[in-house]
Amino acid sequence: MSQKNKPEVAVRTLVKAAWLARDRAHAPYSGFKVGAVIENDKGQIFSGCNVENANYTCGLCAERTAIVKAVSEGALKPGGLRRIVIAAKAERPAGPCGSCRQVIEEFAGEETRVLLSNEMGKVALDFSHRELLPHAFNGRDLENV
Repeated sequence: MSQKNKPEVAVRTLVKAAWLARDRAHAPYSGFKVGAVIENDKGQIFSGCNVENANYTCGLCAERTAIVKAVSEGALKPGGLRRIVIAAKAERPAGPCGSCRQVIEEFAGEETRVLLSNEMGKVALDFSHRELLPHAFNGRDLENV
């Protein structure tokens, strides 16, 4: 069954949830708070925020937090990511880092959308996940190894 046949959560609801997740971010070092919400192919949503650490390499981005939450709850499998909304208060919309782009690719379906919000309640950019990582390495590359 395609992602189109399952109920979708309203974009307004997803954006609001991403901004609420942003409010929970732990960003004492950079001060740059990010929230993210994913919607799976069943219409369930999972939120995440960035969590910084004094050892900078131990920090975790909002996008990966939301994805890992969904996976750990048994609600997300590869191909099951319908949409991800990323919220950050910035002059221009903040796209996901390289690591997050790779993790998004792992769980994205053919129709997965990425929405960026840099102002409460508004979507600044809406594009295909393929635009994030056009020549992505993914599980299909390992099928015949």
